[in-house]
Amino acid sequence: MKAADLHAALRDLPVTPLAAIAPGTALILAPHPDDESLGCGGLIAACCAAGQPPLVVIMTDGAASHPHSRQWPAVRLRAKRQCEARDAVACLGLAPDRLVFLGLPDAAAPHEGAVFDQMAARLAHLAATHGCTTVFAPWRADPHCDHEAAWKMGVAVRRLCGLTLLAYPVWGWLLPPDRDLDHDPPRGMRLDITAHLAAKARAISRHESQYGGLITDDPDGFRLPDTLLAALVTDFEVFIHS
Repeated sequence: MKAADLHAALRDLPVTPLAAIAPGTALILAPHPDDESLGCGGLIAACCAAGQPPLVVIMTDGAASHPHSRQWPAVRLRAKRQCEARDAVACLGLAPDRLVFLGLPDAAAPHEGAVFDQMAARLAHLAATHGCTTVFAPWRADPHCDHEAAWKMGVAVRRLCGLTLLAYPVWGWLLPPDRDLDHDPPRGMRLDITAHLAAKARAISRHESQYGGLITDDPDGFRLPDTLLAALVTDFEVFIHS
C-alpha cells in the first residue's frame, strides 16, 4: 500500500463519538514530551472535558534534541522538557498528578530485554491502579525508533492487561507519498476535536524548546517542522485499531 493511499484512508475514517473511542479511562503513551499534545492533544482535552481525565505517560526524557548546545546541556534540557509537558497538559485541562515520566533515554528507548520488561510491567501496574480500559500508543508506521518502542510497549500492555489498543500517527503523516508500506487498509476512527483545537495549539506551543527559537546555539538541533504541525493541528485526530 502506498503511503499516499494510506493517508487518504486515514482521513476518510468515520468520525466517532469520544465514548466509543475512549470508554472509561485512557492510558496514553507518548514517546517524548510533545507527542502527547501533537498526537492526542484533542483526545486529552475531550476526555478531561467529559470528566474522564486520562493517564499520560511520557516515556523518554527528550534530552537528545539539541546534543551540541552548551547553554542547554542534557540535565537542563531534561528539566525544561518536563516543565513544558506539565504546562502543555495543563492547557488541555489535565492535572499534574495525571502525568508520569518514565525517564528513559531519548533516542534509546528499549525495544526488548530486561528494561523493556520492567517498563511494561510498570505500565501494566499503572493501568490497573488507575482502572484504564484503553491504551493509546504511537502508530507502528511512525518512522522513529522511540515511537516504535512505545508502540511495542503498548502491545505488551495489551497482552498483560487485556486492554484495547489504539494507535495514533505522528511522524507517519510525513511518510513520502510514493513509499510502499507493509500495511493493510486501516481500520479505525477519527475524533472531531474542533471544540478543543485552540487548546491543542496552545499545548503544542508550550513545547518551546522544540520550535527552534529558544535554543540558539545548536544549529543542527531538532525543530518541529511546519509540515508536521500542518498535518496534526487540524479539526480531527486519528486512532487506528491494531
